[in-house]
Amino acid sequence: MQAPAIGGVQAPRGNGKVIRLPQGATLTDFAEKIGANPASLVQIMLHLGKMVTATQSVEEDDLQALGLELDFDVQVVSPEDEDRELLESFDIEYGEDDGDESHLRPRPPVVTVMGHVDHGKTKLLDAIRHANVQAGEAGGITQHIGAYQVHTEVDGEDRRITFIDTPGHEAFTAMRARGADTTDLVVLVVAADDGVKPQTTEAIDHATAAGVPIVVAVNKIDVPGADPQRVRAQLTEYGLVAEEFGGQTLFVDVSARQGTNIDGLLEAIILTADAELDLKANPDMPAQGSAIEGRLDRGRGTVATVLVQRGTLRVGDSIVCGVAHGRVRAMLDENGNNVDEAPPSRPVEVLGLTAVPDAGDSFLVVEDDRVARQIADRRSTRKRNAELIRSRPSVTLEDFMKRGERQELLLILKGDVSGSVEALEDSLSKIDVGEDVSLRVIRRGVGAITQDDVNLSLASNGAVIIGFNVRPERNAQELADREGVDIRFYSVIYQAIEEVEAALKGMLKPEFEEVQLGTAEIREIFKVPRIGNVAGSMVTSGVIQRNAKARLVRDGTVVADNLTVTSLRRFKDDATEVREGFECGIGIGYNDIKLGDVIECFEMREKPRD
Repeated sequence: MQAPAIGGVQAPRGNGKVIRLPQGATLTDFAEKIGANPASLVQIMLHLGKMVTATQSVEEDDLQALGLELDFDVQVVSPEDEDRELLESFDIEYGEDDGDESHLRPRPPVVTVMGHVDHGKTKLLDAIRHANVQAGEAGGITQHIGAYQVHTEVDGEDRRITFIDTPGHEAFTAMRARGADTTDLVVLVVAADDGVKPQTTEAIDHATAAGVPIVVAVNKIDVPGADPQRVRAQLTEYGLVAEEFGGQTLFVDVSARQGTNIDGLLEAIILTADAELDLKANPDMPAQGSAIEGRLDRGRGTVATVLVQRGTLRVGDSIVCGVAHGRVRAMLDENGNNVDEAPPSRPVEVLGLTAVPDAGDSFLVVEDDRVARQIADRRSTRKRNAELIRSRPSVTLEDFMKRGERQELLLILKGDVSGSVEALEDSLSKIDVGEDVSLRVIRRGVGAITQDDVNLSLASNGAVIIGFNVRPERNAQELADREGVDIRFYSVIYQAIEEVEAALKGMLKPEFEEVQLGTAEIREIFKVPRIGNVAGSMVTSGVIQRNAKARLVRDGTVVADNLTVTSLRRFKDDATEVREGFECGIGIGYNDIKLGDVIECFEMREKPRD
C-alpha cells in the first residue's frame, strides 16, 4: 500500500508503532528506523514549520511532533535509560546490587561538610587532616571539591571516615547538592557567633532531600559573642533537635582554629553512622563509584578523584568514567602516596584516563580496554549530539521573521576541575536581565582551551569562551586571534558572573539620542582634485569634529542626511576639531553644496538605562 502524502510528500505511516530514539537524534536516524528517505522527513518538518537538515540534531519536542504526524509513538530515551541499555548490551550491571548478603562487609561512612560561607568549613577540615587547603584558594573561597580519608579511635577501635569537601559559596549550590547525593552523612557547620544563615537552611534542605542524617558542628566557640545554645535553639525550628533537648541530633561544640574537640566530632560521626546507618558494601566485585572531580595535570595527564562505592579498584583495571576510559596506571591517596587498591568508601586519585570526567560521572570497571573504549565512544557521541542541539537549535519560520528582536549569548566554559565548571554554569544560568536577551552554555569541559573549542565557537556564530583557571593551547590561541573569537580568563567565580551579566545587559538594544555638536556656514567652495567640493566655512556655534556625523541644511530644509565629516582643515593643517568663531575647510563627501548652506555636526549618544 502506498504511503499517504503529508504536505505533498510521500512518507510511511506507523499505525502507532513505538520508535525509540536517543537524545540528539537526527532526521537520518529517524529515517533509518522507519525505512524512509531523510529528505522526505526534512520536507515534512518544513511543512510543520521547522527548518531542520537531515544531519542536524533535533530536539525532543520536534521528534515527537514528527512522530505524531506520521502516526509513530516516538519515545526519546533519557541519558540514564540509554546508559543502562548500553551497559546491558555489554552484559554489565550497574547500580545498587551488591550481591548476596554474605558478601557484604562494613565500610567507612562518607561525610559531606556543609554550611554557610565563612562559618569555617575549610578550617574544620584543615584541623581534621592537618593540612592547609584554604591558603591556595583564590579570594579565600574554596573553589574545588576534594575527598579525604582520616582515622579516629572509637571505643579502642581504629575507624575511618571519608570526607568530601564541598565549596562553601552560595554560587556553588549545584556542587553542594551533588555532595549530598553521594554522601552517607552530613556535618553541618554553624558559627556559634553568627547562628543560622540562608546557606545553613539551604544545606539542611539538601541533606533532607538526600535522606541522610546530620551531625551539627557548632564552630568558633572561642570567639567573642559565641553562643552555642542559641544555635541549638535556632536549629530546633528546622527539625534538628539536640540530644540534650530530647532529640536525635548530635551537636558538637568545636573550634577549628584552636583544634578544640575535633576528636569529639569524629566520634559523633561514627556513633551517628553506627546508630542510624547500616553501611556495608561488597569489596569482591568489580569496582563502581563516582567521580568527585577531574583535572589535567601538566606532568601526569588526566587526574580524576574518584570515590569507590562498591567493589575494589586496583591498579591495572580497565575503567570507564563518563566519556573517559583507560587503564588505571597509578592510584594516589590524599597525601600523594601510591596505593595498589581502593576498597569501598575510599577516595583516590586515578591516573590513566583518556579524558577528564565531569564531577558526578559514574565509573565502573569492565573486562578489558576494548569494552571500555566502546562504552566511552557511545557516551561521547551522545554528549556531542546534546552539544549540537544546544549550539544549533532548530529554527522555525517565525524565528526568521522575528530575527533581531531577541538576542542570545552563547558560552563555552572550560575550567581546571569539573566541579568549578559545573558551579559556574549553575550560577550563570541564574542571571536574569529580562526577556530580550538570554544565555545558553553549549559546552563545558575541563582542561586547556583547545582548537575544537574555538571551532565550536565559530560554528555557533560567536560563542564566548570562558576559561576558569585555565589557558588556551598555542594553536587554539592563534586560531582565536585570527578568527576574532572572544576568550575571557578568570580565577574568581564572581568576576566571571559580573562580566557576563554586564555583557547580557549590553546586548539589550541600546536607546540613542541625537546630540548637536555645532554648526558651520559655507562661505566659499573649493574644488579639490580626486576629492570633490570642499566647503570653506565659518563655525557659527559649538564645535565641528572630524569623523562626526553631519547633515546639510539649505534654507531651513535638510538637503542631505547621513553624511560624515571626512576631512577637516585649518589652512593647510589637518584638524581634529574646530571651535566657534574659526574658519575651516570641511569635506562631507557631498558635492552639491552652495554658498549659505549650513553644515550641522552631531553625534548619537546612548541613553543610560535606569
